Amino acid sequence: MTAETIARPVGKERIPYQGKIFEIVEQTMQIGDKERVFEFARRSPGVRLIIISPDRKILLTKEYRSEHRNWDFRLPGGKVFDSLGEYATSLENKDDILLQATAAAKKEALEETGLEVLDIEHFHTDACGATVIWDLFYFVVKKFTPHAKGQTLELGENIELKWASLDEASQIALGGQMQETRSAAILLRFLASLNGNKL
Repeated sequence: MTAETIARPVGKERIPYQGKIFEIVEQTMQIGDKERVFEFARRSPGVRLIIISPDRKILLTKEYRSEHRNWDFRLPGGKVFDSLGEYATSLENKDDILLQATAAAKKEALEETGLEVLDIEHFHTDACGATVIWDLFYFVVKKFTPHAKGQTLELGENIELKWASLDEASQIALGGQMQETRSAAILLRFLASLNGNKL
């Protein structure tokens, strides 16, 4: 691959559409001596938590997901920013997104699971794809304590908690009961790391 084939941004990006969750971005790119406009979708990043108990069980949530019109097993989590505007400001300020994601992960753990995180470790950041920017920050939590108030769910959230054995968690991820495929893959990677295996 030569420098003439690498696309490099020219000027500022343009946003022809911005919704509450997604925005469409157009960016002029220089490729050799030519310019071309690239289009992609961007969403504020999210967080997911792999919470493992001292007796080696994984905390999963069972949620009713309107996009699937069905129940789905998931890793607890949510969004880093409440709006695209907050995300844009953070990008402009060159803020440490990982630091903000860590704070959001602790907040989401408390709200969705009723657990107060005592120790948290960044495990992986997953990018969605070439034309969709939607990073998910994955964290491992091994130390936590129950909060007196328990879950504090938002309107419309239906979340049940399930402590799954490592085998159960693996079967849920492999069997398609966790429909967020990249979270299933990251969970399997984590489970393999517990046994010293690398995927």
